[in-house]
Amino acid sequence: QIATWDKEKGALLDEIFGERDVIVDSDEGKSFRAFWDFLMSPSRQEELSGLLEQAFALAPIRALAPDRRLLRIHFDWLEAGEVTQRTVARLSEQLRRFIDDKAFLENRRIMQILRDIETAALGCRDRLPEGVFMELDEPGPAINLVMERPLFTPPAKPVLDGRIIEGDDEIVPADALIDHVYVDKDLLKSRIRQALQLRAQISLPELIAAEPLEQGLAELVAYLSIAADDPAAIIDDRGRQTLAWTDDEGRRREATLPMVIFGRTPSTPTERIA
Repeated sequence: QIATWDKEKGALLDEIFGERDVIVDSDEGKSFRAFWDFLMSPSRQEELSGLLEQAFALAPIRALAPDRRLLRIHFDWLEAGEVTQRTVARLSEQLRRFIDDKAFLENRRIMQILRDIETAALGCRDRLPEGVFMELDEPGPAINLVMERPLFTPPAKPVLDGRIIEGDDEIVPADALIDHVYVDKDLLKSRIRQALQLRAQISLPELIAAEPLEQGLAELVAYLSIAADDPAAIIDDRGRQTLAWTDDEGRRREATLPMVIFGRTPSTPTERIA
């Protein structure tokens, strides 16, 4: 009200002090004034403390188990009264600054500038600017959450058996040394992505049940290599799973390996937050 006042100072002071007199002369004002005088009297505070001690000593009062903080309630009243007095002091400070001619002229200059800005804004509200009005580097902030970072995974320590096992004198053909098997990892990755389109995770046995192994152990090792390089995949050494397949000669083969679960990699910040 002081900052936006554009009339005589005396009229504003008359209005403010008139409102203050109305508050002071009201029933609430008189009650607060008497209450504050009571709080400012040390003798009356001591008297109230004694009366409270006597009241708490009564057997019916003790049976109610009242809050012991009520014995110091007049100190809480004193703190609340100080808040009211500080409010009045701030009002007096504002009135003192208002009476100061320099502050009064500065407030009027600021309010005039604000009114000029409002007038100019209203005048051009129907004339929208042409062309590019504002450019943004990105439509939204890039959010990097702490829990988005992958946790440390201790490397698997293989146990090597150093014993030398002597074989028989059977002649082993050397064709296995030159007969290499090529496994297409891109094809395997596409199968994993296709399986994760309808679900968030899929285990390796479920994936092989849907897409049986065509190249046996080599293809199984390729799946393990993909899981090791994929941050969304989980390799749990505490669990074990057994996979079976049929080789080219029609024999059933089995392999026991750690639990492998492939997961969907988040592609957008919204999916990462979810």
